[in-house]
Amino acid sequence: MKHKLVPVAAALLTALASHNVAAESATDIVTDGWTVNGYASMNYRLVEGETTDNEYGKPDYMTAGTHGHSTNQVEFIIKKHTEHRNGVWSDFVVRSEYGNGNTFAYSSPGSQKQDHFDGQFEIKETYVEIGGISFLGEDTSVWGGQRFLNRSAGLLSGEFWKQSSGVGAGIQTKLGGNTAGFAVVSADADGTIGQYQKDEDGNFIDSDGNITNDDSKRVPVERKTLTSIDLYYYGVQALGGSFDFDLKFMSQANSDDDGIGASITYNRDYYGLDGWTQTAIAYGKGIAQNRGVNFGSWSGGDDNAESLFITSYGVLNISDNWQMGSEITYIGALDELWGAEDLERMLIAVRPSYKVNDNLRLEMTASYGYENGKDGYWGREGDAVKSEIYNFELAAPLTVNADYFGRPQIKPYVSHIMADDRASAERVGIRSGDSETIVGVHTEIWF
Repeated sequence: MKHKLVPVAAALLTALASHNVAAESATDIVTDGWTVNGYASMNYRLVEGETTDNEYGKPDYMTAGTHGHSTNQVEFIIKKHTEHRNGVWSDFVVRSEYGNGNTFAYSSPGSQKQDHFDGQFEIKETYVEIGGISFLGEDTSVWGGQRFLNRSAGLLSGEFWKQSSGVGAGIQTKLGGNTAGFAVVSADADGTIGQYQKDEDGNFIDSDGNITNDDSKRVPVERKTLTSIDLYYYGVQALGGSFDFDLKFMSQANSDDDGIGASITYNRDYYGLDGWTQTAIAYGKGIAQNRGVNFGSWSGGDDNAESLFITSYGVLNISDNWQMGSEITYIGALDELWGAEDLERMLIAVRPSYKVNDNLRLEMTASYGYENGKDGYWGREGDAVKSEIYNFELAAPLTVNADYFGRPQIKPYVSHIMADDRASAERVGIRSGDSETIVGVHTEIWF
């Protein structure tokens, strides 16, 4: 009897094993989890005892000190990553932000919730990316949603010169061992969202062009949706570094304007020394006049708009205690730039940093900003045509890691800005004379 049970038991075990195999699906989740990253920048700065919204021309490459707008900018990036048994993976990414652009020192009553204040809570990115699909290939992924695609920013200016910011979709893969991608991104032009048509005196009008006070008859401003078709190929190894190539074709709805932008980026050590640099040259025409590959709701331009952009920035490791950041940036009109003929801007900046110990660093920032154009651009004449701005800053960051990028840090600083004349001082918002001093504490963390 005992021997007769053995085949039966074996059959049962085989059936159970077969059932377990069948129960395992290729789409079963094998890894699933959430990560949280983010950034915060709290800039407490006073000019003659008063908070200020002045950035002293920093977004225009006029200065490179600690002059960011935000008194309380906080950013969270939440990502849900999932992997399946068949190798398919997905990411769901949400980037939320509060306080970007706000310059007020808010107190406890919650006044920041009132209307007409910048820097409220916003969702900056929300997209899904899926990769590892068998019929697309192991190295291929597709994405859809709202995102900042392929961003790059200057080290000391802090200005993003490359990105596609908007809503869209794309595909990314490997070609010849390098990253290649195609994307379509759209953004509604600034000044058209939530706006209504008006006559030359500023009165709301109806569809027949008549003045109306009836909210239901107001006519929305025609949407001027901008679209960028992006092609990129990154990581080409050559000349002791790697090259990234970007090409963007831009168009605008309800408009005859279009544009083309292109850039080449060279990544390597610090010009043959220990460290790193990123050097780029970009060309932009028409809608792409703003640094060629900087696409978003701010994009726009006609056939006369054409520019050249060159930048190089990085960090040199001099010794165990000394490091230095640097940036040289130039943007100039080949015809017109933002409606100004022959406009050109240049920034030269350095930031040497000395590690006193593991928790204290001393910094000095020096920058020179230059702007010039054809006499009469933007109504400027005489001394206002050309501007030269000098910025010197001393800081003593307290940090948990005294490396150049050691964060979090609390950075007391004094920044002094000087202009070559009164007209240039007015150009960067200096209220009286030709110089101004900012005293502040900048707190920053990346996580």
